Amino acid sequence: MTTPIYESPNRVLQTASPASHLSGRIHSIETCGTVDGPGIRFVIFTQGCLLRCLYCHNPDTRDPEAGIETTPEELIAEIEKYRSYMQFSGGGVTISGGEPLLQPEFVKEIFRRCKELQIHTALDTSGFPDLTASKPVLEFVDLVLLDIKSFAPKTYLHVTGVPIEPTLKFAEYLREINKPTWIRFVLVPHLTDDPENVIKLAQFVSKLTNVEKVEVLPFHKLGEYKWHQLGYHYELENTQPPTAEEIQKVKDIFTSYGIQVQ
Repeated sequence: MTTPIYESPNRVLQTASPASHLSGRIHSIETCGTVDGPGIRFVIFTQGCLLRCLYCHNPDTRDPEAGIETTPEELIAEIEKYRSYMQFSGGGVTISGGEPLLQPEFVKEIFRRCKELQIHTALDTSGFPDLTASKPVLEFVDLVLLDIKSFAPKTYLHVTGVPIEPTLKFAEYLREINKPTWIRFVLVPHLTDDPENVIKLAQFVSKLTNVEKVEVLPFHKLGEYKWHQLGYHYELENTQPPTAEEIQKVKDIFTSYGIQVQ
């Protein structure tokens, strides 16, 4: 009997034969994503994450044993159905999470097959997992969406529950191999918006010659209901999204360091 893979919002796929030699766990897929890389994207959300971000809108991806088990073959078969849409729009496949690099062999195989089909590949990651295990995956990645939650170590630890050093090391490695990268920074009022924090991050990013742009992502509370459903304490319950003026001030800081900002 096959196991269903659930797509956001309302579609169910069926897994391939369980005889496949390589499998992984995913949370869901999105077939026409427009915010996780260029063009129209087929987005795969993997299961499992080591970070405990206070504003996470997918806390249900934390557990590495949850979600649905599937194979690269099954996913590629589905991806091919949308190949014309991706090619027409300059899009491709994005693997997000959760944290994709916790399943490096599985993710690498999906990307490898995408490259065989000449499909653009993007990896959305915190850069926290083991760098040695992650390096082979990057060989088949066209674009990295690197989430840097903060630059001040204490703030980063408070926001994510883990230290910042592995992420900075990962960023430096991306520069060394000249891997095209977009930096993603979530702006949370009274948490990550301290000007000194943003300035330090901008100074760091300005030295990464492979970075094409920074995406300033305004904090939102769309996933708050999931925290309550899972019985988690949502620390940011009384935090409001940043205003347009607050967002522009942060963008101006990045721009002042010669960084393209979205």
